Amino acid sequence: MTDIERREESAAPTVWQLSPEAQDALAAGRADSTRRAYAEDRKAYLAWCAERGEQPLPATQNLLVEYVTHLTLTPRPRTGRPSAPSSLERMLSAITTMHAELSLPKPETKGARTVIAGYKHRLAIDKKPGGRQRRAEAALPPALQKMLAVLDRGTLIGKRDAAMLLLGYAGATRSSELVGLDIDSPVECDEGFMVQIYRVKMKAFTDTAVPYGKNPATCPVRALRSLITAMREAGRTEGPLFVRIDRHGRIAPPMMRHGKPIGDPSGRLTPDAASDVIERLADAAGLTGRWRGHSLRRGFATAAVRGGATMVRTARQGGWADNSPSLARYYDEGDPWEDNPVMGL
Repeated sequence: MTDIERREESAAPTVWQLSPEAQDALAAGRADSTRRAYAEDRKAYLAWCAERGEQPLPATQNLLVEYVTHLTLTPRPRTGRPSAPSSLERMLSAITTMHAELSLPKPETKGARTVIAGYKHRLAIDKKPGGRQRRAEAALPPALQKMLAVLDRGTLIGKRDAAMLLLGYAGATRSSELVGLDIDSPVECDEGFMVQIYRVKMKAFTDTAVPYGKNPATCPVRALRSLITAMREAGRTEGPLFVRIDRHGRIAPPMMRHGKPIGDPSGRLTPDAASDVIERLADAAGLTGRWRGHSLRRGFATAAVRGGATMVRTARQGGWADNSPSLARYYDEGDPWEDNPVMGL
């Protein structure tokens, strides 16, 4: 080995991998859905590199360009279409953070992002799925009233769904925040309920005030009290607030797959299950568009803007950061009819 080679070897960065404990600690800082998606993205990337005989780490700019291009041309088995631009952006984040976790230099992603931008433009021009970001519809009060109207609120499942709709709206919760509530999370007071909600993006608990509504049919306090009372009468005095309920009114009925029990033994709903409830009620009410758990959060923010609430008060109620860009977009959009500049011409 020459002196130059020795100097280059000594100057080369040492790759130091985090311990399994440290990697788990990093992963715990991400939402469960993000963690699962990152794991799948990384597995697919490593498999593609292995098939081509490429060295996956550290990733070069050209390798990422080739990989992203491959994804824009390869249909996914589940949909029969290539991945959406948003999925490709997430995939790049999964690969970038993998480098950080292994103490490797951050890969250059400019070329890959240029490919994604061109791909998104082509999809938009061709009016294909993925060219336009799909957003959940905003559950404004008229939509909530239609969804509530299809419920049988004399049943336990009807009480649960009504409370989910109205509390999710009044607290501007994400689905994971809503199903994370326990029976003792809401504390009743003269003005309504004070609900301790764990805000997943802020990674902090907030005490969210849920006041009485003027209309008893859409009052979150009455709906929540009705559910808690019915749950206690059924013998559930602790544990999750929103649980699996079958058509016979049984709480947390066992679920089996291939002879093995699945699901949370306590019966706690998953975020996806909560979103499915919203989707099912919207469909039964004859509402069009895409309805998911996030519809409640969007509906609250949109209604707050139109009602003249300040951004700070809206943010504090819904667990947004005071300078949240996502919340600011609701204020920037305004009402497309009331705030339309054509009206003053």
